[in-house]
Amino acid sequence: MAEHTSSSITIEAAPADVMGVIADFARYPDWTGEVKEAEVLATDARGRAEQVRLVMDAGAIKDDQTLAYTWNGEHEVSWTLVKSQMLRSLDGSYLLRPAGTGTEVTYRLTVDVKIPMLGMIKRKAEKVIIDRALAGLKKRVESGSK
Repeated sequence: MAEHTSSSITIEAAPADVMGVIADFARYPDWTGEVKEAEVLATDARGRAEQVRLVMDAGAIKDDQTLAYTWNGEHEVSWTLVKSQMLRSLDGSYLLRPAGTGTEVTYRLTVDVKIPMLGMIKRKAEKVIIDRALAGLKKRVESGSK
């Protein structure tokens, strides 16, 4: 099993509101920083994204990737890499748990790049991606922006 990186944050909103922002891929360029374009390519019977194309720009790493999403109930979504220019694999998930008046959000990520990279550097990059995503998600949800 590949090593993964995870982190959690508490957001002062109901799980449904948090998941609403996570599921709104068209708005990712507004709050994620690294995502410059997002296009839903396929949806399930409930209208939730099953495949999404993302154009990323994280400074030194620029990528055009397609991810497949799996919705596990109302409080968890996971994704895997379908295709990418820079990555060999990418697996991630958001898990939401009610926490007092808010929601604890845990983001888990495993990335394998096509270019050789030390494991410790890869984990640090994953941590930066996770921390930025969680901070952006928290700011977006708590600001009430839809």
